[in-house]
Amino acid sequence: MNMDKKISVEKHSTTALRDLIILAVATVAFLILSYFFNIFVFLVELFRKHPEAITYIDEIITLLLTLSIGLTVFSWRRWLELKKETNQRIKLQEELLMIADTKAETERIISKQLHCEIELHKLGEKNKSTKRPNLKE
Repeated sequence: MNMDKKISVEKHSTTALRDLIILAVATVAFLILSYFFNIFVFLVELFRKHPEAITYIDEIITLLLTLSIGLTVFSWRRWLELKKETNQRIKLQEELLMIADTKAETERIISKQLHCEIELHKLGEKNKSTKRPNLKE
């Protein structure tokens, strides 16, 4: 049980680490691309040429900021729920293992008792057959 839990934690942390590395590489790549291609300058020039497009830029920025914060809160809450459910599952799994161990121990004890009773019964039958009085005397 403990080894399975350790493997699961290691697998989860390697998956999280891989995702974090991918996110960091993508962020750095986007930073480099925006630096070399001057994306901000491109946007400024686009809005100078088409001033009607700038009408909704503040709403778009607000929407993106709100969406970013909202998704962060959403992810955090889902993570807490997952953590709680994982702890509950581990607790239930440990209880199931304890019940299974108890059941196996009970079966072992019953089997041993039955085996002893059978042996005693066989010995009793043997003793009865050897102690029969001789009626011919």
